[in-house]
Amino acid sequence: MGLPLRDQHLHTYGEYLSWPDELRYELIDGRAYAMSPAPTRRHQQVVGELFRQIANALQGHPCRAYAAPFDVRLPRGNEADEAIDTVVQPDIAVFCDRSRLDERGARGAPDWIIEVLSPGTASHDQLLKRDLYERHGVAEYWLVHPGDRLVTVYRLRDGAYGKPHVQEFAGSLGPTIPDRVQVDLDLLAGALAD
Repeated sequence: MGLPLRDQHLHTYGEYLSWPDELRYELIDGRAYAMSPAPTRRHQQVVGELFRQIANALQGHPCRAYAAPFDVRLPRGNEADEAIDTVVQPDIAVFCDRSRLDERGARGAPDWIIEVLSPGTASHDQLLKRDLYERHGVAEYWLVHPGDRLVTVYRLRDGAYGKPHVQEFAGSLGPTIPDRVQVDLDLLAGALAD
């Protein structure tokens, strides 16, 4: 089951900017998907631990990590910001090309995106967003499954995500970009024990 649509109309980033702050949406190909209510404590513990490890590993490195809410605009081409029809808020996005960052968030695909799955967003993240990130050239996409204590990793090769790598919350795991990060999955498992 996917996230509910705001309506049946196609929208742009210009419209998105005019919507009330208390109503959070993501735009995917013009469709406005209502974001879930505040994530669970468990979800936030996992996001927090991942972000802490990644941000610490990137100190003194040109890559930057951002946690939601942080708007990532994914243009189809050179259209003006207000005409962009895709704006997402990944749980964690890592950018190594800092020219994509601006005061509104980012314009262009991150190098690495992590989504922590919740029951209400799992199919949305695993299907719709996986295809979206592949199409926009996100080099690496991680789906973190707190309930199953698994990480599913998609890596872009020749413009497509191949067969994913799946790893339990044990040992360490790092992205290809930036290659200096190693996530301690044992600490991630520990974050769920609280």
